[in-house]
Amino acid sequence: MQMQITAVYAAVLALILIVLSVMVIAMRAQTKIALYHGDNLQLAERIRKHGNFTEYVPMALILMGLAEAGGASPVLIHGAGVILVASRLIHPLGIRHDKADAMPRVVGGTGTLIAILLSACAILWQHLAN
Repeated sequence: MQMQITAVYAAVLALILIVLSVMVIAMRAQTKIALYHGDNLQLAERIRKHGNFTEYVPMALILMGLAEAGGASPVLIHGAGVILVASRLIHPLGIRHDKADAMPRVVGGTGTLIAILLSACAILWQHLAN
């Protein structure tokens, strides 16, 4: 069971995760806040950017990998992967403590859900078609 396409997107997303992690670490070092956010809204935003990524990306990658392993079209897997990467690059730009409906947040969140939906539907289609 090879998941070569999903592996490429996982690697790209891992780089994004590293950037988000370093942003939190750097702010913690600068503010000397070891846990939580200490009422520092900039740190709180960075923590949520990282947290949101870690909440959604693993499921998206698992579903992409399962769809790929089950024989889903490479075009579908690439489509889900491109949407996911683009969405995860856009999403953090919209996470702001003072604006819950910032357009990058809405677009990034919606795109992430679309990538998850595409992969989930591909898996269900594979099983229902058999």
